[in-house]
Parts: sequence; C-alpha cells; structure tokens
Amino acid sequence: MICAALAEPRVAPTQISGGSSRTSFSPSGALDPADTHPGRVAVITGAASGIGAAAARLLASLHHMKVALADLPANLAADLKGIVCEGNVLVVPTDVRVVAEVERLRERVYKAWSEVGVLMHNAGVDGKGTSWDGLDAWHDVFAVNLFGVVNVQQVFGPAMLHQENPAMVINTGSKQGITNPPCVRISSFLPAFPPQFRSSPGYTFTGLTGQHDGAEKPPGAWTAEETVRHMLERVAKGDFYVLCPDGNTGPEIDQLRIMWAAADVAQGRPALSRWHRDYKALFEEYMREGQALAQEGALML
Repeated sequence: MICAALAEPRVAPTQISGGSSRTSFSPSGALDPADTHPGRVAVITGAASGIGAAAARLLASLHHMKVALADLPANLAADLKGIVCEGNVLVVPTDVRVVAEVERLRERVYKAWSEVGVLMHNAGVDGKGTSWDGLDAWHDVFAVNLFGVVNVQQVFGPAMLHQENPAMVINTGSKQGITNPPCVRISSFLPAFPPQFRSSPGYTFTGLTGQHDGAEKPPGAWTAEETVRHMLERVAKGDFYVLCPDGNTGPEIDQLRIMWAAADVAQGRPALSRWHRDYKALFEEYMREGQALAQEGALML
C-alpha cells in the first residue's frame, strides 16, 4: 500500500448560552491524549490485515484502547481477537459499501462502549482501469475507497459529534494519488475529504502490494507497523497531511514531487511532465538541486 494519513480536526461538543450544547470542529488537528487514553474506543475499517490490523495492535498495546475491527466476513476469518485481550475487542463483519451494515457496526460499538475516540477509515481495494476502459473496476474502487468512507462518516459522524468526549477521524489512502507516478491508476481521481487528516503511506508491504504467504518483504518497503507508528507520531504533532516515507523515498523527495506536479497546472506544462520528453531532464535537475538543498537544510517549499 502507498500510504497517506489524513486526520480530521477534533470533533467536540461546545457549550453555548443557556446551557445547551452544539457541536463544532476544533481548529487543532493534533491527536489529543484524551482521544486515545486507556479505555477509549477505536473503530477501524479494513482491520483484518495490513495497516488496519497494525493500527489495532498499536492502539491496543500502546494506548490500551478498546478496538472495534470491521472488515468483510471472509477477511475476518482469522482469529483477530489475538490482537488484544478478549474484553477489549469487538469483531464486526462489515461491508462498508452497505449502509445497513455500517449502521449495525455503529449500533454494536455504541451498545458495547457508548463512544468512539478514534474512527479510522482504512478499508480499500485496488483496481486497474483507464478513463476509457475498465468500468467495473471504477465502480468497485469508488464503492469502497470513496463511498465506503462517506457511508461510515455519515453513519458515525452525528453520534460522534453529540457524544461528551472529543474524537479524531483518520483516513488512509494511496500516496500515488498525490505524487502521481506514471503507473497511477484510479487513485488519482479519488478526492480527499477536507477537513480531515489524510494519511498517505509510502511503499508499505501489505496484501495490496504482494504480501502473501512466504513472500519476502522488499528491502525498500516499510512494514505496516512502521507506517502506523509514523502516522500516529505525526498526527500527535498536529500534522494535517501525513505522507509516510519508506526505505526508498524520504519526505523531501515526496515534497519535491508534489510541488513539481502542482506546477504542471500552474505553469501550463503537460500532465505528468516529469516523464515527458521535453521536461524529463529539467525535472531530474530540479530533483538533484532540491535534494542538495534539503541536505543543507536550506530547502524552502
């Protein structure tokens, strides 16, 4: 998986005159310790493996949170209760494409624990297609990666806005949709969801990127646990966009690529100009100069 993490400004009730309450978004996106203190609840979609399972383990073991694990029934066949002790985990088979199943997930969580401290949108699928071919793949990807997030947010959002304690929303998505390599497919067309934190992993070794029984992790890939640790550290510092690096790509490379891609629009260059025959050499020079400035601590973006 190519990781990006997006964290939504903290959701909290506020008091107004007369003692009634209304809900609002805090301007700070920092992961307040109160959101993840022991006993609070994390709901994670796509939780059966990869980044979702790693997040469940870390939030349970490091923050001692209760975790609700949501994924397709076939994916939840493994004994996920081994992640944490029995009383602090809830396994709910859920297809995020189906609003009724998401509503059942919400009811199970609030019946068991009465609140949500962290809602992590992580369910995702891959699909191959072009703008003129692969219509079924487009529908499949949008149904999970876009409307799955919308469904969960619509169902959980009102309850989280009206609960007593503040909460945090984290979205994960593909960094390829931001840095736009030439092989990028449908992810480039999927919008972000402001005002939320978006976490974009780098090259992370999960089932979407070839992790199967007996498969060896490529040297440049990060494990899901490394990616989640980085994501939580950056969210705790208040980062809105969290671009997770990997063994091959550091943060300065991501920053330079993103700025070049934005300049394609601002300067009227062809799309994906860094591979265009008229701009490829210029891009390579730009990257060399930018990385040299980064090493000197003088890179200004």
